[in-house]
Amino acid sequence: MDWSGMDWNAIAFAFGLTLFAGLSTGVGSALAFFAKKTNTGFLSVALGFSAGVMIYVSFVEIFVKARTELSSELGETQGYWYTVAAFFGGILFIAIIDKLIPSAENPHEMHKVEEMSTDKPKDTSKLMRMGMFTALAIAIHNFPEGLATFTAALTDPTLGIAIAVAIAIHNIPEGIAVSIPIYYATGSRKKAFWLSLASGLAEPVGALIGFLLLMPFLSPIVFGVLFASVAGIMVFISLDELLPAAEEYGEHHLSIYGLIAGMGVMAISLLMFA
Repeated sequence: MDWSGMDWNAIAFAFGLTLFAGLSTGVGSALAFFAKKTNTGFLSVALGFSAGVMIYVSFVEIFVKARTELSSELGETQGYWYTVAAFFGGILFIAIIDKLIPSAENPHEMHKVEEMSTDKPKDTSKLMRMGMFTALAIAIHNFPEGLATFTAALTDPTLGIAIAVAIAIHNIPEGIAVSIPIYYATGSRKKAFWLSLASGLAEPVGALIGFLLLMPFLSPIVFGVLFASVAGIMVFISLDELLPAAEEYGEHHLSIYGLIAGMGVMAISLLMFA
């Protein structure tokens, strides 16, 4: 891939996608305030769908592109080794981030809009702390997600759109997780909404920082390693966050139906633009 002449329109488009994906935490926050009841069946299917898109595209498209890029530079055998190592390196990277976040503040615990009530708890400081730590945890998670979306979009806009939509769906329940405890602690819907929205802004920030750090070193080998790592990150997110969340919101079969649908839609879209 020729990185000598950067297409700044493509770069702007890629950043726009990361911004769209990140700001969807605000959608979750708005749902918490304006919906009277969580549509658990829809969320279960949607999260499963998101996982299906990310798993399919990681193995069928991103991993293959990384291997092709690395093999063309390093030879078939060495290129394959580098691809596999980078893939598991991406998994290790996101797993370490996940491990460093205290379980009490980990955003994986799902919340429903029914948890909103007019009764304000007495111990608001603990709730505020939980809300702030949840926002921080989601922001940390969103850094590599932003880089993943940006990298994919820069290489293949169609692929970037699919990943951005999948991550946006994934961010909706995270927005709920941030806004509920902060609203309880402050009584302010506005403050809860803006903090929830701010946690999603880590997505484009992660893309920007990653781009600025990597831009001077971008080469076919660096691109291949980065792309394989992105595949690993997305597979881990799907298996560790999306599918468990989908099952927690609804029936097991709903999440699996969503997963298969996501794979099918992703397969058809890749075939259409092949």
